[in-house]
Amino acid sequence: MKWTLAPWMLVCVLASGCEQLGIDTPAAAAAKREADSKAIGGACRHAGRAIEDCYTLYKKADKSAIYAGWREMDNYMRENKIEPVTPVVPLPKPPEPASAPKPAPKASAADEADEEEAPPAKGKKGH
Repeated sequence: MKWTLAPWMLVCVLASGCEQLGIDTPAAAAAKREADSKAIGGACRHAGRAIEDCYTLYKKADKSAIYAGWREMDNYMRENKIEPVTPVVPLPKPPEPASAPKPAPKASAADEADEEEAPPAKGKKGH
């Protein structure tokens, strides 16, 4: 009976140290994501970017946490009279819609002249 409990006790002891192995719990992952989003918001405000630009640049980040970080940095910068730092990297261009049809290429003047001079087809009568 003693030897049948030994493997189970070993598994329990090893499983209790999962945090030390770097395995995140869902709560820890959510807290990290919120902290990262807050840091993104604060950095956007410090760079002088509008909150809408920040949302556009970081679509996967939590918007409410971005706003909280942006607001905290705004208050801090106002209290300490800190000027925004001009961003060096420009905003990315918005993607073009994929469903928009491309305009047909225009015919050259030589092609248009050939079409006008072409004789009518034989055997067809126009009414």
